[in-house]
Amino acid sequence: MQNTKSKLSVLLLALGWFIPATSNAQLLDPNLRELISKGLDKSHSVNIYNFESEQVRTDQKIAKSVLLPKITLNGSYTRLNDDITFDDDTQNLLVATQKLLIKEAAGIPFNTEFPASIPLQPVPNLQNKNILKSNMDLDWVIFSGFAVDNAIEASKHKEASLNHLTEVEKDKVALKIIETYDKLALVYASKGVLTTSKNFLNEQEHFVRKAIENGLTTPIDRKKIELAQQQLQGKLMEFEQNKTLLIEMLHQLTNDDREHLSLLSPTLQPYAINTLTGTEKRNEIMALEEAEQATLFKAQMEKNNFIPKVAVKGRYEFIESGLSLLDPKWYVGVGLKWNVFDGFESKLKSEKTKIESLKYGEQKAEAEEMIALSVINAELTYQSSLQNIKMVEKEIDLASDTYDMINKQYKNNLASINDVLIALNDLEKSNFKLQESFFKQRKAATALLHAKGILHY
Repeated sequence: MQNTKSKLSVLLLALGWFIPATSNAQLLDPNLRELISKGLDKSHSVNIYNFESEQVRTDQKIAKSVLLPKITLNGSYTRLNDDITFDDDTQNLLVATQKLLIKEAAGIPFNTEFPASIPLQPVPNLQNKNILKSNMDLDWVIFSGFAVDNAIEASKHKEASLNHLTEVEKDKVALKIIETYDKLALVYASKGVLTTSKNFLNEQEHFVRKAIENGLTTPIDRKKIELAQQQLQGKLMEFEQNKTLLIEMLHQLTNDDREHLSLLSPTLQPYAINTLTGTEKRNEIMALEEAEQATLFKAQMEKNNFIPKVAVKGRYEFIESGLSLLDPKWYVGVGLKWNVFDGFESKLKSEKTKIESLKYGEQKAEAEEMIALSVINAELTYQSSLQNIKMVEKEIDLASDTYDMINKQYKNNLASINDVLIALNDLEKSNFKLQESFFKQRKAATALLHAKGILHY
């Protein structure tokens, strides 16, 4: 009966091995995908990258706004120590000129004394000491020498690079949650193994108790079984501790409710994946490519600093009383700024940025080599995990048959209780190894899919 139970347990554990996955997207169970989704929303590192991308998008808007007209309203009040006026000679000249004009208009002879009854206009001040101004300024860059265009393109590539880096960080978070979830599944599976061992020990205890009653064995055998039961109880306590720790880790990773996490019942079903699936370009590579393009546009922007910039500038005064005799009420002008020679500063900055672009190129080449190596390593590890499962299944068959044989020998007084407990311990270890091999196979499968850039969650 025990032999049948053991083989049935092994069969049920291995059934999932022959069920092919239809696609990588369906590889993860719904509960795990939900936890990953919550983990990505909670992840501080992912959120930081999202904020950085948002900042870059704002930089693009700032760059575009350079070509929009800037309108400023200004107001000021100034008090001088005195009015600014013409000197006495100039004032006398202006008054005399005014008298001549009035005489000419009134038909009064040139040599006739100016009539006292005719009022004269006072000579205006060049600037009154109380100056109240209110005006509107216009500044409008109509050609930036392609600086804005290059800045926008550089910013777009930087945003794309940050988006790929965000995906890289998401992969890290997802892999951490998958591993923790599978560790929890391993803990639950270990409890199943311990429960099976507990049932075996209970059967042995029942047999020994009957044997003692019939004088077929000594109480020392019962004590040995009780000791094994206590040791098993210690393992069950360790299971509860590991379960609590892993649930807490999942809570920190996902911010999911602990009570909800404790209700999960993950299982270790080996993943069946297609190892012939091609490799997609990894986000790490695409992030470096976009960063390289961003630096090239930045270098071009710095190089084009010598191209003339054209801007329109204007002003309109709302209060005329605050103007001096020399101030216009309004003006509009077009300005040209041409950086003819800046001591090679723009050229050197451009060369420095191009060197940074070359660094990204080297980093990309190195990353491609490391990823290619990681794919090979992941494929070898995955194949080893498959072979390990087959080997452990054979170990379980041997341990199960050995336990059944020694148990029968013990009941026929051909083996000691120590032999039975040793065989049972070997069977328990084999079952643990099978669950661990399932865990390692799942980890190797996800690592292989991630290395190929086709892990979907």
